Amino acid sequence: MSYRQGLEKYRDLDEDQILGALTEEEIKMLEDELVDLDPDNAILPAGMRQKDQTKKTPTGPFNRDVLLAHLEQQANATKDRDDLVPFTGEKRGKIWVPKQKAIDPVLESVTLEPELEEALANASDAELCDIAAILGMHTLMSNQQYYEARGTTTIVNKEGLDSIIKPTQYKPVPDEPNSTNVEETLERVKNNDPELEEINLNNIKDIPVPILKAYAEALKNNTYVKKFSIVGTRSNDPVAFALAEMLKVNNVMKSLNVESNFITGSGILALIEALQYNTTLIELKIDNQCQLLGNKVEMEIASMLEKNTSLLKFGYNFTQQGPRLRASNAMMNNNDLARIHRCDGPWHYTSALELEDV
Repeated sequence: MSYRQGLEKYRDLDEDQILGALTEEEIKMLEDELVDLDPDNAILPAGMRQKDQTKKTPTGPFNRDVLLAHLEQQANATKDRDDLVPFTGEKRGKIWVPKQKAIDPVLESVTLEPELEEALANASDAELCDIAAILGMHTLMSNQQYYEARGTTTIVNKEGLDSIIKPTQYKPVPDEPNSTNVEETLERVKNNDPELEEINLNNIKDIPVPILKAYAEALKNNTYVKKFSIVGTRSNDPVAFALAEMLKVNNVMKSLNVESNFITGSGILALIEALQYNTTLIELKIDNQCQLLGNKVEMEIASMLEKNTSLLKFGYNFTQQGPRLRASNAMMNNNDLARIHRCDGPWHYTSALELEDV
């Protein structure tokens, strides 16, 4: 007979009946056995996980006020520990005396005429500030207050010495709205309008992504647009991918600006990779995107720029010194190559005068 079959006879036992027939000593022994068997068993009640180590008789119901009074009585009866160094009230060390500033004997000996003494004694702070400006003490006021005081005979600084820490308040310049008609301009791009050479969609927030992608598709076959700028238009990676495909086939555009948008590193790399198929783009601006590109993306950008010979202006603030130096050297080499071509003859990329307009 197996071990499991031998346990079948204990399946129908009544545990309550067995526990009820145990004596107090047997229950105590059972509790001790359970504690010794598994004291860390969280399933058992807390009272059964440790031995009852108290032999005192119950003192009655809990009374909080009586307990607090007992604790306070014990605290008052306990003697405080004596200090290692008893306090005697004796003062030790030297009394601190502030140092007196030395008086410049030259300043003490300076005397003015009675009329000047009387005028300066009755002068207000505003008048003293204007006098300081006339005497060349420009550090007591802002540049605007200084030059205004020098150019007029009236008191300019009405706030006196309190204006030293206050900067000049400039009027806020309101953002100029972009009045470009997005739909109409798109149709002109599709129709290859010869009078349309520059497209500026900057700061137009509500341009749908399909419209921006339609611009990129239309610019593939356009032969007149030289500058395309979509700064602050909430453009994202799909727009960047569409512009990258446009750069691969467009041979007219000179400047592309996609700053201050939501383009990530993958979209930026797509634009940079497209430069190997483009020999006409002179300026590319990609700075101030919604998130940092990271060191790996910056290293890839610098590597691709080193392989390009036509780009002359690259707008991006590198966060790492290595890629920044490599990109700067690549742009310097391209500009040196452009000057050599201008000196030797016509340059098949672009004219030097067109670069200044970009």
